[in-house]
Amino acid sequence: MAEAGTGFLEQLKSCIVWSWTYLWTVWFFIVLFLVYILRVPLKINDNLSTVSMFLNTLTPKFYVALTGTSSLISGLILIFEWWYFRKYGTSFIEQVSVSHLRPLLGGVDNNSSNNSNSSNGDSDSNRQSVSECKVWRNPLNLFRGAEYNRYTWVTGREPLTYYDMNLSAQDHQTFFTCDSDHLRPADAIMQKAWRERNPQARISAAHEALEINECATAYILLAEEEATTIAEAEKLFKQALKAGDGCYRRSQQLQHHGSQYEAQHRRDTNVLVYIKRRLAMCARRLGRTREAVKMMRDLMKEFPLLSMFNIHENLLEALLELQAYADVQAVLAKYDDISLPKSATICYTAALLKARAVSDKFSPEAASRRGLSTAEMNAVEAIHRAVEFNPHVPKYLLEMKSLILPPEHILKRGDSEAIAYAFFHLAHWKRVEGALNLLHCTWEGTFHEVSVYPKKELPFFILFTAGLCSFTAMLALLTHQFPELMGVFAKAMIDIFCSAELRDWNCQSIFMRVEDELEIPPAPQSQHFQN
Repeated sequence: MAEAGTGFLEQLKSCIVWSWTYLWTVWFFIVLFLVYILRVPLKINDNLSTVSMFLNTLTPKFYVALTGTSSLISGLILIFEWWYFRKYGTSFIEQVSVSHLRPLLGGVDNNSSNNSNSSNGDSDSNRQSVSECKVWRNPLNLFRGAEYNRYTWVTGREPLTYYDMNLSAQDHQTFFTCDSDHLRPADAIMQKAWRERNPQARISAAHEALEINECATAYILLAEEEATTIAEAEKLFKQALKAGDGCYRRSQQLQHHGSQYEAQHRRDTNVLVYIKRRLAMCARRLGRTREAVKMMRDLMKEFPLLSMFNIHENLLEALLELQAYADVQAVLAKYDDISLPKSATICYTAALLKARAVSDKFSPEAASRRGLSTAEMNAVEAIHRAVEFNPHVPKYLLEMKSLILPPEHILKRGDSEAIAYAFFHLAHWKRVEGALNLLHCTWEGTFHEVSVYPKKELPFFILFTAGLCSFTAMLALLTHQFPELMGVFAKAMIDIFCSAELRDWNCQSIFMRVEDELEIPPAPQSQHFQN
């Protein structure tokens, strides 16, 4: 009975939400009709007359105070919205409306489903749901302590935005925590550490957790944020691997004993995969590329279903460094599939391999005289497909735009993905003779106007508040300079909206008042008014 009652309430709520979403016009006319029917019992005409009489007694000082107060409130809202937007990268009003009002109105929140799917990765349906996401973790993201902080030390600027770091904090809480962490003191401390916004507070919490127990996630945090060199980070990741491997083996034996143990095993799996992948990236940074390739291949064999980490993109970059183009082609044949989510790495690596076969002998003049060969046509088509997927990449590869440090998260087909790709793959394109020349000729001859999407725009509420503040400030200034005239116009507008039955008389009185205020001689009346 309880389930039936709950289901009925859910259906009733969905029907109300649907009716309000699509039949709001009907609701509006129904309300107007009810107001018209009940105009006599509610004494609407008398109330409107009373309100009109009250407003007619107001002095211009009231309107000056009203517009001045409105300008002050609008200005304070504008200042707060602008400060919040500059600090957090989003509008406070829009964030509240999306986070709190939208669920109440029946909106669907996709974040929870995406997070649950991204933390699982055990089925094809998860892969399909993940492929619909726009913002992805950058597979080649740098180390915060050893690489991002180096930029801060030199320039004094932060290389990562607050929005990017906030997404990383959400990822860390998804991958490195579970509901049973409160049962273990060290994991409980790390659960709070991942939610900290201050880097020093996170590092202190990690050291506190290590004093209690050998905690793998504490070593991860220190390797990412406290280590100042890649060698120090690799040393800490090796300690994390030792602790994480033990936790993984213990939880593997208990994973089928309940949902709590399954969640813990999934967390331990994520921790182990993350550690091994970052160790491979450390080896790649330190020049041990063949060792890095072996570690990535072993990791992909051991955990073949965890495609959410996009380890194959790290493998492609390492194989290109070794110039093992046959192995690169084999990896592309496996992952360049229509059912899998595309990326700039896959599309442009495929184009690079096709261009490599013809780029050393390619000449635009000769191609225009004799036409394109089959291999050249395949290379041009591959470049076209890559540019259609992400048109921002060529300008970075051709060094028309300056490179910056890649973010920790990228927007698929956006400028951030182009930066992340070109930051590591520009050297591989330069190594293939004539590849950049072929890219330049193909891209310049076909794509002239490149989209600037995604473009960071001011939220609507900031623009609306700015316009409202400016409008009320103008009204306040006009009311202060011409109080009597503005009072006449204000009363006229109120009479127009509130006293429809006396509209003709009000219009005549309005014009007479305006003429008296402006000292304009009255116009000759028509025969109709004389009668």
